[in-house]
Amino acid sequence: MSENARAVLISAFPTHLVDELIASYQEAKSNFHRGGHRLSAVEGGRFCEAAFRIVEHIVTDIHTPLGDNLDTEKVISKAAAQPKSQHPKSVRIYIPRALRIVYDIRNSRNAAHLADEIDANLQDATLVASVLDWVLAELIRLSKGTTPEEAQKLIEDVVTRRVPGIQDFANFPKVLRTDLRASDRVLALLYRRGTQGVRYPELLQWMPNSMRPNLRRTVRMLDEKALVHLADETIQITFTGQHVVESKRLLEPI
Repeated sequence: MSENARAVLISAFPTHLVDELIASYQEAKSNFHRGGHRLSAVEGGRFCEAAFRIVEHIVTDIHTPLGDNLDTEKVISKAAAQPKSQHPKSVRIYIPRALRIVYDIRNSRNAAHLADEIDANLQDATLVASVLDWVLAELIRLSKGTTPEEAQKLIEDVVTRRVPGIQDFANFPKVLRTDLRASDRVLALLYRRGTQGVRYPELLQWMPNSMRPNLRRTVRMLDEKALVHLADETIQITFTGQHVVESKRLLEPI
């Protein structure tokens, strides 16, 4: 999670709620991409506990302390009853209803099997992950702690999936899978970098020595296939490239 995103959120919301929101978001997304779908749904419920309290704080200036029982129906009703002139529809309607879906999946479905023995964990976790992305991005937008242009970039970076296949060492992203060929490694690194993209000299430093001599050819090939976009030495992954990374599960460690 970008420290800038955290700074924007705590400019508008209580720090301890933001930290709980971010921690549960990161854990839910990490579990989702590791295949821990039941745990992803559980962490989604924890995310909702923090997000509901943020909504409660927005509309009442106070919130139920963490650890105390939270009356989510009361929060939903209170938010819906707010005057349109005081709070946007996202606060009054959209966010509480989105959180209710995730909360119910955690509590009612218990992230377990249906009675007909069809495993619903994957579809539930997919829904949970998408809702968490949207709610977090919406809270960043509503916080107004940055310019509209900066907020949009933070939102785009938030919804770029964070996965455990790359580990950062002093701003050096190390791909943990040694079996990836050069083109797949480039896509994995660009996926992790998000909307910012990577300058070619920086990407060169991130690649193993054996892959550096042919890196320009690799990047040009990916550009020709519309998997990346190359402009003025900056390389960004395309939607098609993101799909390749996700469908081939390139960022999952062995």
